[in-house]
Amino acid sequence: MRVVVKVGTSSLTDVEGRIRLDVITSVARQLAAARSAGHEVLLVTSGAVASGVAGLGLSERPQDVLSLQALSAVGQPQLMAAYNQALAEYSLVAAQVLLVPHDFVDRQQYLHARNTIGRLLELGCIPVVNENDAIANNEIRYGDNDHLASLLSHLVSADMLVLLTDTAGLYTADPRTNPDATVISLVSSDDPLLAVSTSGAGTERGSGGMASKLAAARIASWSGVTAVIAAASAEDAVINAINGKEVGTRFLPHDRNLSARKLWIAFAAEVEGTVVLDDGARDAIVSRGTSLLPAGVTAVHGTFDVGATLEVVDSGGVVIARGMSAMSSSQALSCMGKRTADLADMSVVEVMHRDDLVVLA
Repeated sequence: MRVVVKVGTSSLTDVEGRIRLDVITSVARQLAAARSAGHEVLLVTSGAVASGVAGLGLSERPQDVLSLQALSAVGQPQLMAAYNQALAEYSLVAAQVLLVPHDFVDRQQYLHARNTIGRLLELGCIPVVNENDAIANNEIRYGDNDHLASLLSHLVSADMLVLLTDTAGLYTADPRTNPDATVISLVSSDDPLLAVSTSGAGTERGSGGMASKLAAARIASWSGVTAVIAAASAEDAVINAINGKEVGTRFLPHDRNLSARKLWIAFAAEVEGTVVLDDGARDAIVSRGTSLLPAGVTAVHGTFDVGATLEVVDSGGVVIARGMSAMSSSQALSCMGKRTADLADMSVVEVMHRDDLVVLA
């Protein structure tokens, strides 16, 4: 089995941003146990920025992007040094891999990243993956490593994604305010829970939270990958998840397998606008998988350029799809409701091509 394990900043660092060596030791031990059982493992780790804050002795975490990127450059080698030392106890070698969204959107970069990581696994290394925060364009980035881990699972054709966090799994209610809340042990691929937008944007030290974990589980499920959300503090969470034992919340894979590019459009890209469809266009997209033509558009909201990710909603305001726009907002506004025959002078006659459109309904 090929398994991607992700551990977040809130689990890896203390309140002052210092790396918790006990957590890294535990993660290394679990990865080693999985390797000994014959599994291939990859690790996605957060914590570089928080580690950089502590490394420079700052009293608080800055908020501006440039400082955060600089801090990640300080913290990343400290993070890798800690993993190298912990994995060396089991005669394992860590291999640092830093990725950016372009590696998943561009086909050549996607293949190159997949081949490189595949070769590292063949050499017996444990790829330790993080976003390349030091140079990432803030306008096109993952936003949190939960998304990165789920997209990586698709990239390497993983069988399982294990998201280690500071909670025991997905609860029936917020356990901080409801003492009767219990962990949901199993979520099927067609369960409405996979469409729920969970509140919570993470901690001051991290950028994730249960909302991003659910989004990652959704991406994994639509990639044909089993996802498990479990507590990083659980002693054998990884190997128990691999062995099918009850730990945390397990999300079953969907029978629909999207490409990495469509996964990005559907679940990870930032939405910049909305187009509203009439009933005929809705049926054509959902039932027949057609491109979105201007004739079926009744409203356009937001200001966006060609290539922006948009939500597609029906007349009742229900989101039915996401897609990458082939028109700017001004173009879409000027030609909405018009037939293709009336747009002969335009170079592009589709609001979205079906290859850039993901039906969610």
